[in-house]
Amino acid sequence: MQIIDIIRKFVRKIMRKIAKNLNTVTKGNISPDTITYVGLLAHIPIALLIAYGYLAEASVLLIVFGLFDTLDGELARLQNKASPAGMLLDASTDRMKEVLLYTGVAYYISSTSDAKWTFLAVIACGASLCVSYIKAKGESAVATSHKKPNHTKLNRMFGDGLATFEVRIALLVLGLVLDRLVIVVGLIGILASYTAIKRLFVISKYLND
Repeated sequence: MQIIDIIRKFVRKIMRKIAKNLNTVTKGNISPDTITYVGLLAHIPIALLIAYGYLAEASVLLIVFGLFDTLDGELARLQNKASPAGMLLDASTDRMKEVLLYTGVAYYISSTSDAKWTFLAVIACGASLCVSYIKAKGESAVATSHKKPNHTKLNRMFGDGLATFEVRIALLVLGLVLDRLVIVVGLIGILASYTAIKRLFVISKYLND
C-alpha cells in the first residue's frame, strides 16, 4: 500500500500544478463540477471503444480522463469550493463511470471470448460498487454517531484497501493494454470483494469502539 500512496501523491502533485495553470488560463471560470461532468461524459465513448475492440485507444483515453477524477478535486481545493455536495457528485459520477466501463468490457468479452466469462465483468462491477457503497454508508453512520469529524476527514477515513478506485482503473488500463480483460476483471472482482469485506470490518469496529 505504501507504493500506491506514493503514486497517488505523485499524481496529485502533477494534477495540482495542472489545476493551477488551468485556473489561471481560464481566470477561474471553469468550475470543478464542469471537470467532473466532462470526465463522466468522456467515459461513454471509452466504453464504446472497449465494447468494439479498440482497446489501445480506450486505454489512452481512460488514462487521460481518469486523471480528471483528481483534477476536479485539486481545482475545488484551489478555488475553495470543496464541499459535501462536490464530494457527492464526484463519488456518484465515479460509480457511473465504472458501470459504463464494465458494460463495455462485458460486451467485448461476450463478443470475442467464450460468453460464459462475461459474468466476471458483472462480478467486478458489483464488487467495485460494494467497495464504494460500504465506504459511503460507513461515513453516513459515523456522521450520525457521537464521532463527528469534518467532512474532508470523514471522506478519507475508510478509503484504504487493496482495490481502491484508482487501483481498479489502473488494473483495467493494464488489461486493455495487454488485451487480457478476462483475467484482469477476474482479478478486480477478487480484490474488490476482499476490499469491501475488509472495509465493512474496519467500519464496524470503528463504530463499536
